[in-house]
Amino acid sequence: MKEDLPSESPATADRNDGVVSRRRALMMGAVTASAVVSIKPALAQTAGSVLNCEIPVPGNHAAGGYIAADGTVVTVDTPGAFPAAGRKFTGEEVRQAMNGRTLPGTSYEQSQAYVNYIRRLQSGQSGFTCYASLQMPR
Repeated sequence: MKEDLPSESPATADRNDGVVSRRRALMMGAVTASAVVSIKPALAQTAGSVLNCEIPVPGNHAAGGYIAADGTVVTVDTPGAFPAAGRKFTGEEVRQAMNGRTLPGTSYEQSQAYVNYIRRLQSGQSGFTCYASLQMPR
């Protein structure tokens, strides 16, 4: 005759025996695999978005200002200052400029001033999140 045992869930029975069932191990593996599959595309998308994000020079907080060689925003009548870029630069363009290339459509001096401006960006300013993303290791 069969004994009446207290009702136990399979998980409790596994723990009580000290052995993880094959079914439970397979379920845990499936959960882990799906997590890896969903995280990898997210990381790839993040890396792609960093290269495609945009940084205005100057940003909304300094619209109408010129950019001095040291990257500060100055008035229009400041000698040696450069006018607004007229376009936003992508994260990839900025990354390349930080590694010695010039920003598209700019002279060497103008590019250096714009890169100095970008390096001075602070939280809350247009383009800061994009610039901060470029600083993170991949």
